[in-house]
Amino acid sequence: MAPSYINNKNPKYLEIDGKYYCGILIIDYYREYNDIIFKNIINTNVNMNISVFYEKQDTYKTIKDLTYYIGNVGVDLKSGNENREDIDIAAYTYNDAKYIRKEMQVNNEELYFLYTYINIISENEKEMERNLNKIEGLLQASGMMTRKGNFRQEQIYNACLPLMNNSKEIKNITKRNILGSGLISTYPFISSNLCDDTGIFIGTNIYNNSMILVDRFNKEKYKNANICIFGTSGAGKSFYTKLLILRYRLFGLDQYIIDPEREYTKICDSLDGVCIKFGPTSNSYINILDIREDSIEEEKGFLTTKISKLRMFFSLVFGELDEEKVALLEEKLIETYKEKGINFDDNSLYNEDKEFKNSKQMPILEDLYNIFGKDEKTMFFKRKLYPFIFGSLKFLNNYTNIELNNKLIVADIYELGEENLKYGMYIFIELFWDKIKKDRNKNKAIYLDEIWRLIGITSNKFVASFIYKIFKTIRKYGGSAVAITQDVSDLFSLDNGTYGKSILNNSSIKSFFSLEEENILVLEKYANISEKEKIEIKSLKRGETLMFIGDNHILAKIECSKNEEGLIS
Repeated sequence: MAPSYINNKNPKYLEIDGKYYCGILIIDYYREYNDIIFKNIINTNVNMNISVFYEKQDTYKTIKDLTYYIGNVGVDLKSGNENREDIDIAAYTYNDAKYIRKEMQVNNEELYFLYTYINIISENEKEMERNLNKIEGLLQASGMMTRKGNFRQEQIYNACLPLMNNSKEIKNITKRNILGSGLISTYPFISSNLCDDTGIFIGTNIYNNSMILVDRFNKEKYKNANICIFGTSGAGKSFYTKLLILRYRLFGLDQYIIDPEREYTKICDSLDGVCIKFGPTSNSYINILDIREDSIEEEKGFLTTKISKLRMFFSLVFGELDEEKVALLEEKLIETYKEKGINFDDNSLYNEDKEFKNSKQMPILEDLYNIFGKDEKTMFFKRKLYPFIFGSLKFLNNYTNIELNNKLIVADIYELGEENLKYGMYIFIELFWDKIKKDRNKNKAIYLDEIWRLIGITSNKFVASFIYKIFKTIRKYGGSAVAITQDVSDLFSLDNGTYGKSILNNSSIKSFFSLEEENILVLEKYANISEKEKIEIKSLKRGETLMFIGDNHILAKIECSKNEEGLIS
């Protein structure tokens, strides 16, 4: 508004402080619109100012003028004329005038004059010509007639400043009438920009190059901080996830990652996190029968909470159980804890010095195995549990020896192999869930890579319900759950997709990287994806994603610095 110099010697543009300003006047529109008029140009990456003026007209005077006009033209139409073209044009305007008068008299519509100016800002003359042609082409394709603002550049520049300066020199050529109900088609605030004040940088909007900054923990803006990340192998979903981990590390966020494919080891080392390698050759042990002091749920005791979680774990080990076998399993679990002096009285978990019992004072799987062997009715359980005591999974039959004091913890369960990954995933999810519940005032996140293993057809309803519960309730603990998968069809394979759909619906942020046709068709059933968006997902390049952030649907390109790329890859 107060530049150091203005060069207005060229009638085609203004040069102001080293930049070139070129104006366009919109002088006519389609008779009818079914869409937003300025949609095509607002979503471009051309730097410009758009100014739209509305002038409300006096209703009484307008109706009076229309009535006078209708009367005069009506007489001309009746008397006829040899020039048929003139009669056709007169008939159009006659009917328009009658329609406007009717809307104003019957439906209480109001008449406005509409004026629209566009000022394009460029770095040089060559760019200015390119941008000018691009915008004029888009406007004309949208049914608008334009005129370059030659010799009127200063007036257009002033009209696009926040000064309400609509000068007479350009008003007459751009004036068009519009009813109040038609003003909605000129609504300008439809660009899918997202810039949360306290957000982290995600990337740029593919359509208009605007920055995308998201604060997923903004409770006033988003229902929850959960994220779903879908994409084929190599589409960029893992890189994007690591970028989130890296940037939230700077915010001091507590982050826990389930890593079944050994993808997060390097980022963990780069950020001084803790990587727990869990498997047959590892010296890190977690006792599934541990009861932790921070594990209690609302209005439930320690042992009650633990038994409900163990039922889920053992449903992975023993398969689907009928009610009788579930009752037998619970009976033997209670007996196992009883031998260690633990019962449904929460005080039994504390020693005489009021200290909570440590891992060495808890039962291990072998204790449960021995209890199963004492009863003929539970020999089935004993046989199924054999590999966990003496076989390939005997590393699970140990007391817990790990500490979880770092803000970034990666659970590397790659060594478990394809068949046993679900056990490791569940054990760490339960462990991390207890950590997440510990302090409601701290923000924290859990990343579940290959989540389909726990809510897909290879899992069961008990475990899937637990994962769904995490996504549904983690918000009240200040947490964020992140679901990552490339097998979209498997995600919705259990119970007609009930659990996959629930997790999708309980995630305020969804990122769809490039997907195969089959997965897109599956996703279409459970997500609000338009036909246009289906085509976009299929044609996305590596590192590009369609993001659903709250109510915004944005095509984004994930951006990072060379330093970040080095830390990640």
